Amino acid sequence: MAIRLAVIDDDSGLLTVLDRRISTLGWDRELLGYAPGPDQLAALRLHALIVNPALTGLDFVERTARALPGLALVVCSAPAPVADRVRGLRTGADDWITKPVHPEELVARIEAVLRRRRASETPTDDPVLAGELTIRPGRFDAYVGDEPASLSRKEYELLRQLATAEGRVLEREDIYQRVWGYTMARGDRSVDVFVRKLRQKLERLSPGWRYVHTHFGVGYRFAAERVGAERVGAEREADTREAPVAAPSEPRTDIDLVTMQSAR
Repeated sequence: MAIRLAVIDDDSGLLTVLDRRISTLGWDRELLGYAPGPDQLAALRLHALIVNPALTGLDFVERTARALPGLALVVCSAPAPVADRVRGLRTGADDWITKPVHPEELVARIEAVLRRRRASETPTDDPVLAGELTIRPGRFDAYVGDEPASLSRKEYELLRQLATAEGRVLEREDIYQRVWGYTMARGDRSVDVFVRKLRQKLERLSPGWRYVHTHFGVGYRFAAERVGAERVGAEREADTREAPVAAPSEPRTDIDLVTMQSAR
């Protein structure tokens, strides 16, 4: 999977050598000369962002980390006071690098941040038991006895993320980052569509049990609960409000390569 990286900096020397190195890796990259809002960053579907706080301020780092928790943030700045570096790291930056920095080290730092993030989300092979359901990571599916739910890979990953959240409500943006691997653009309803598909398959496999619960306007929670027809009908009505009937079955993932422009 190609890394999608954006850089907020005006250091033409660093940008030139960094662009050359990144191009050999096949990463998608974009140069931003301003501090975009969370919606604009989400629309770029980035994996990582390099920030020079001299252009954005440390408040931008904090706001971005809070709004887009799945985005890897690396600060790259001129020598800065210890207080600034500590503040940046404590409020959301994954790493802080002081210039001058070799582009090879900067790339390695980004790779290390992404590697740590992926490692923290690595699933175990232990089955998850809930109600009549057994979720088997080794088979990428859920079962009642020997009968499978026949989940697609995305449906299985959605179920795994919900089931391993230990009853917590996961917000849509968080689910999208975990399952699709990048931040969710405004108006994207893929999570709601896939939750509806997943719920339908689980209901066919295990009627009389409800596993995925809608928290209207927030997200979804996994818990095995015996329910009657009235409760099931209420959940379906909530799903109808959350997502339109006509929606794409998969989000777009084909993003054109964006060539980094030279800094002015």
